[in-house]
Amino acid sequence: MLIDYLGMEEKANPNFKGGEKEYNVRMFNDGENKYMKGRLVPGASIGYHKHEGNFEIIYVISGEGTMINDEGTPSDKVIPGQAYLCADGHSHSLVNTGSEDLIFFAVVAKS
Repeated sequence: MLIDYLGMEEKANPNFKGGEKEYNVRMFNDGENKYMKGRLVPGASIGYHKHEGNFEIIYVISGEGTMINDEGTPSDKVIPGQAYLCADGHSHSLVNTGSEDLIFFAVVAKS
């Protein structure tokens, strides 16, 4: 199956999951899993949240950010070419700490 992100409209999600600014996303949902190309402008974030019954993997394409871990504290800087896994039952947040847009590919899949 081909997923054409270039042909999708980017949708803005203000204060997504309690985050700062907007989470901009092109998303394909197959009914059970979500496949997303996301964009956070400098200073934007995806709010801290827990995965239950699913997990998320985020692969950074460009820009840089910081992941917030289960304890709610900054844990890992992420840069292009790196991936971050938030396993089922764990919590996380992503913050764009760089000076350019943070572009990433993410999959939220059923466990």
